[in-house]
Amino acid sequence: MENSDNERVVIVGGGAGGLELACKLGRKLGKARVFLIERDLNHIWKPTLHEVAAGTLDMNQEGLSYSMLAYENNFTFVYGSFSAVDHAAREVVVSASDAMDGRVVYPERRVRFSKLCIAVGSTSNYYNTPGAAENTISLNATSDAERFRVAMMNQMIRAEQSKAEGGPGVVEVVIIGGGATGVELAAELREASGIYANYGFEHLVPDVDLKITLLEGSSRILAPLSERISNGATDLLGKRHVQVVTNCRVSQIETSHLQDSEGQRFNFDICVWAAGIKAPAFLSSLGLPVNKLGQLEVTDRLNVKGHDHVYAIGDCASCIQPDGKPVPPRAQAAHQQADYVYDAIVRAVNGREPSTKPYRYQDHGSLVSIGTQTSVGSLMGALTGGTLFVDGLFARWLYISLHLMHHKAILGLGRTVGLAIARALVKRSTALVKLH
Repeated sequence: MENSDNERVVIVGGGAGGLELACKLGRKLGKARVFLIERDLNHIWKPTLHEVAAGTLDMNQEGLSYSMLAYENNFTFVYGSFSAVDHAAREVVVSASDAMDGRVVYPERRVRFSKLCIAVGSTSNYYNTPGAAENTISLNATSDAERFRVAMMNQMIRAEQSKAEGGPGVVEVVIIGGGATGVELAAELREASGIYANYGFEHLVPDVDLKITLLEGSSRILAPLSERISNGATDLLGKRHVQVVTNCRVSQIETSHLQDSEGQRFNFDICVWAAGIKAPAFLSSLGLPVNKLGQLEVTDRLNVKGHDHVYAIGDCASCIQPDGKPVPPRAQAAHQQADYVYDAIVRAVNGREPSTKPYRYQDHGSLVSIGTQTSVGSLMGALTGGTLFVDGLFARWLYISLHLMHHKAILGLGRTVGLAIARALVKRSTALVKLH
């Protein structure tokens, strides 16, 4: 079976878990047997989208071409959107792709598989909040982050001109959701605002003229993490002049303001939704079991229930652990699941017995970036219950190492080291924020 071309593995979704799985399987099995379907042309590690949004990370420099990664790791890249599964024929359907002029570039295609892994990530959950989808920006993809960056730049230019003419010159940003994405974006925006003054925004006073408000529905930000981490992040945001409002439940969002359940009004020029996630809606149409959040229900072997030849990993999968809790939507979970599915698929391809060990999520702790100089978090969560608290520059180095570990998985050690050095040199010779 090891040399049979009938064994074809198709992975849908090139995020953290899906791409790492494709790279590892490609190096092991070869491009004729490993296929990655992805609707974007370039890969960016999702936890860095807040940096792209703030302009402190240029996605044109950071992005890695899927075609290049496919060549380097010996898998086949299929560009397009996954739209359906033909279970009888064991084929996935990839939608046609159009050019900007409307003409079809790629027709609808079918890709045959013997093993399928769905890793399409998540999208925003607006919880039926009126006006949320229409009047906010979410950070689900690089296009969202770039949309925010352009809107932010336009608002900064408007405010600079207003201030120069004696006007108020204020930009108000409201971020809904005090989880990791909201906290990291607030901190990164504040840091970027201080840099803009060096590049022609001479009339703006960053801490005064850029007003950042972070709204959280529960009693504290970073609620899933320990109280010490939450308090540490709150203190750091306070020192950066970010207003944190807890116990605030947004009830309605208009084009320039929102209201909470208590009738409080918050005005904004830009509003970001970072209050929750759910699986992409199309998963419910695949004929596979899903939960109330639209996630694919999987077994403790990460197989979709009732379909042993189909796996699901990452945010789009609902994997219930022995304690009754689902695996959290974190990059480390997707990384661990990719390793587990890799082992399972290689065993099957080589005709070996499947592993007797079920998948178990291992919590190695959590780190939250508070700008480029510091982070907060806990280490070895499974061993210490999340009580080993770290912060400051040491925590920041650890946070950066997570990104480098992802690059190592998809590029190898040598290329990762070279890329890190190259980016450090580029940063010394370019603007600290993207200005165009």
